Amino acid sequence: MQVQPELADVAPVERDPEPVPFARLDNAEPKLFAELMAAVERVARTGMFTGGEEVVAFERELAAYCGAEHTIGVSSGTEALALALRALEIGPGDEVVVPANSFIATAEAVTLVGATPRFADVDPTTETVTAETVAESLTPATRCLIPVHLRGRTVDLDPLLELARERDLRLVEDACQAHGAVYRGRRVGPIGDLGCFSFYPAKNLGAWGDGGAVVTDDGELAERLRLLRAHGELARHDHRIPGTTARLDAIQAALLRIKLRRLDAWNDRRREIAADLTAQLAGASVTPAAPVADGHDHVYHHFAVLSDERDLLRSRLTEAGIATGVHYPVPIHLTPAYSGLGYAKGDLPVAESLAARSCSLPIGPLQTDEETARVARAVRQFEAVRA
Repeated sequence: MQVQPELADVAPVERDPEPVPFARLDNAEPKLFAELMAAVERVARTGMFTGGEEVVAFERELAAYCGAEHTIGVSSGTEALALALRALEIGPGDEVVVPANSFIATAEAVTLVGATPRFADVDPTTETVTAETVAESLTPATRCLIPVHLRGRTVDLDPLLELARERDLRLVEDACQAHGAVYRGRRVGPIGDLGCFSFYPAKNLGAWGDGGAVVTDDGELAERLRLLRAHGELARHDHRIPGTTARLDAIQAALLRIKLRRLDAWNDRRREIAADLTAQLAGASVTPAAPVADGHDHVYHHFAVLSDERDLLRSRLTEAGIATGVHYPVPIHLTPAYSGLGYAKGDLPVAESLAARSCSLPIGPLQTDEETARVARAVRQFEAVRA
C-alpha cells in the first residue's frame, strides 16, 4: 500500500513575490471597468431595471453571435437548464441522462422539474460524455439528454444527436462553460433542441452577478420560454401558463453586451495560454488536457491537469503563490444530494478517477506570459523535488 507523503517530507518550492490568481475579474482591467461602469450608470438613469431595450438588444446580439434564431435571457444558468426542460414538458416520471462529472446544476435542473437524473460515465481523454456512455444509461423512461461542453471543450454532438433521433429523445446542450466554442462550423448552443448558458462572473462571458440564457432555432419553444421566465405573462396580467420569476435584469444585459464584443479575443488568448502551458509541461507526470480533435474546439474555461498526487501538488503550488482549483472533487452520483438514487462507488469509474486526480491551473485573458511560465515552473519544481 502506497503511503501519501507528508508535506514536510518534500523540499519547499521556490516562491515568487507576487501570487498568480486563479482568475481575474473585470476590476483588474481599468479601461473595460470604466466602460462597464458607464453602462451601469446608463441603465440606472433610465430606471428600467427589468426587461427593456438592454435585454432585448443583448438577446438579439447573442442570437446573432451564436447563429441562433432566438435567445431568451434568464436569471442564471441553472434556471436556463430547468426552464429548458420545462419548455420540453419534461417532469415527474421522466428520466434525463447527464454526465457524472459536471457542476451539480446540470443534475439539479432535472430534479427541479420533478424528473430523475440518470448519470453517464465519460470518455477518459475528453472527459465528456459520448454516445456510447450515454447509451449505457438509457432506460424506457429516458426522455432527454444533457451533454455538457465541459471546461470549454466541445462534446462530440453528432453521434449524440443521431442517438437522440433514433430513440425519440430531446437534447439540451449545457454550454455554461463553453461560450463561443465552435463544433463542426457552428457555435455551440443552438445545435441541439435548446442550448443553455450561464453568465456567472467567472465564466468566459460573465456578468456582475447571476445570469443565463437559452438559445434555440425553435420558435414555439422560444415563446414558451419567454412565458415561463415571467409568470406566464403574454401581456400585463395576461397569464397564459404557470411560470416563475427568472428574468435577466437590464444591468447584467448591458454589461454582457459590452463583453460579448470581446469574447472571441478573450477566447483566443485563453487558447494561447493553454498552448503555452501544454508545451511547457510536455513530458511532465501531470497530464494536461488532450489535444482538440478536428471539428472540435476548446475555449478553456478551465485548464485542468491530472495528477495522482493532486492534493500534494495543490499544496505545493499554494506555497509557491499559485492559486488552483478542483472541478469537481466529488462526482455528482456520489454526492449526498443524490445518494437516494442508489449509485455506489465504482459504478462510473472514469468520472470517479477524474474527480480524484483533476487540478485546475490558472488561466484567463489577463494572465501574462510570465505568469504562465511561473505556473509551469512551479509544477516542474514540484516534480523535481518529488523525483
